[in-house]
Amino acid sequence: MEIAARVTSKGQITVPRAVREALSLREGDRVVFRVEGDRAVMARTPDLLTLAGSVSVPAAKRDTPWAEVLRQTRRARAAAEG
Repeated sequence: MEIAARVTSKGQITVPRAVREALSLREGDRVVFRVEGDRAVMARTPDLLTLAGSVSVPAAKRDTPWAEVLRQTRRARAAAEG
């Protein structure tokens, strides 16, 4: 799908209806732009709350304090780079 839109004097663009529908965009949704050479790609950003529970956590790792998760992750990265 390729649809044109015009940039206003304030640098704003109205996302065409067909694009909003294709991406299931609603008022208040957030999008991200990625520049690739002389092109820009717009994508809908995922609602992180919808991802909750999509990754299983081993029972031994549940209820680990966030500070400990960060410490373990940093230690593992340092060892891998070592």
